[in-house]
Amino acid sequence: MKTNLTLTVDADVLRKARMRALRDDTSVNAYMRGCLEDYVDEGERAADAVAGAKRLMGAAELHWGSKTWSRDGLYER
Repeated sequence: MKTNLTLTVDADVLRKARMRALRDDTSVNAYMRGCLEDYVDEGERAADAVAGAKRLMGAAELHWGSKTWSRDGLYER
């Protein structure tokens, strides 16, 4: 289902956007629709990547050795 969205932009910006859309054989509406779709897809991909990284970190079995240094010792170097 499609719905309308109203934007407020400077008249000169809209005029230039329409001229560019004509050159690119598209419309300002089609361009903005594509921008919004990309925006949503990017957010979903980022969320999926974070969830995947958390899954991997949770499944990893890391064994760190015992601490052989002290904070003061590091500053003495």
